[in-house]
Amino acid sequence: MNKLYVIIGAYGSGKSEYSIHLARSLREEGKDVSLADLDVVNPYFRSRDVRDEFEGEGIELIAPEGQFSHADLPMISPRIQGAIQNEDKTVILDVGGDPAGCRTLGRFVENIEKRGYTMRLVVNTSRPFTTNKDEIIAMIDMLQKASKLKIDELVCNTNLMEFTDQELVENGIKICEEVASELDLVFENYMVLDAYEDRVPDGLLGKKRRIMGYTLRKPWEALVMKGI
Repeated sequence: MNKLYVIIGAYGSGKSEYSIHLARSLREEGKDVSLADLDVVNPYFRSRDVRDEFEGEGIELIAPEGQFSHADLPMISPRIQGAIQNEDKTVILDVGGDPAGCRTLGRFVENIEKRGYTMRLVVNTSRPFTTNKDEIIAMIDMLQKASKLKIDELVCNTNLMEFTDQELVENGIKICEEVASELDLVFENYMVLDAYEDRVPDGLLGKKRRIMGYTLRKPWEALVMKGI
């Protein structure tokens, strides 16, 4: 049976980057993948920004289209309900990481539960509100109440971009392990951007390193890259 993944995370956690990474990894495994952008909160980092790349890779991206494709508006595609119900495809829901974002799941809860799902929280312990065990547990409680769904897995994405090092990531893993142990959650993987993989080895504290590319850029970063 094809899985349904619900991916959430606080602002700056790398949730959308992780969703894109997961979609590509599953596609490489031969899965027929759809990634649905439900993030109505963050105007800068949205999975819809990789629509053209995904089309060339054979991954379906479900997001507002046409004149609304880059609108900074709280809207979601009406195609999402059909994707959730389509068990012929592996589906990833990229969801905003605050109560307002998670409430967008409300209209889909019945079908999500009917199909069955895995809900992963992406955590960057270098960001506000997820710096320690108590903060993360409070966030989990808040997000579960807002979404009416249960988180069952943590993904550690602790980083400070170019200041990322092994010690920083290990500290993040330790905090996530404390949360996972207290709440009985699955915690197996930590993410490392490919630009910094030489600094952070695999197997830290018994966890598996996953290498992730840096896909989504702020508008001003894109202008710099173009020489503007």
